[in-house]
Amino acid sequence: MTVPFMGGCLCGSVRYECAAEPAMSGHCQCNDCRRASGTGHSSHLAVPENAVSISGKVSVYERKADSGNMVGRAFCPTCGSPVYSKNSGIPGHVFLRASSLDDLEIFKPQVVVYTKLAASWDFVDPKLPAFETMPPAKAMPSAAS
Repeated sequence: MTVPFMGGCLCGSVRYECAAEPAMSGHCQCNDCRRASGTGHSSHLAVPENAVSISGKVSVYERKADSGNMVGRAFCPTCGSPVYSKNSGIPGHVFLRASSLDDLEIFKPQVVVYTKLAASWDFVDPKLPAFETMPPAKAMPSAAS
């Protein structure tokens, strides 16, 4: 993988650079991610928070997730593009939206979570490890696997 990698919003007002490889990457089919994405799931790269520099102003919408954790979704207030999120249950990480990457091929999905809430029309690779809800961290694949 090429590090650093970059991304940002549709209008270019929000940009980020990440100096570390993702710790994990995957798709989430929970109701909140589906609604926030405008399609059947959201795709995220979990990266160490201290490896990401963000420029530009974001707005953040916070909501309690099915897991009970607080999730803050950051988006561009000008164009509305989702850029990243933070989850109180996974401190020290930022979840960059795969759709915001400059080079979309950086994203290599490793897992699918919240499959019990998946829309019947939302196809994801059936070879990926899949979990009906959010599994314990020890069950999640890492980028090293």
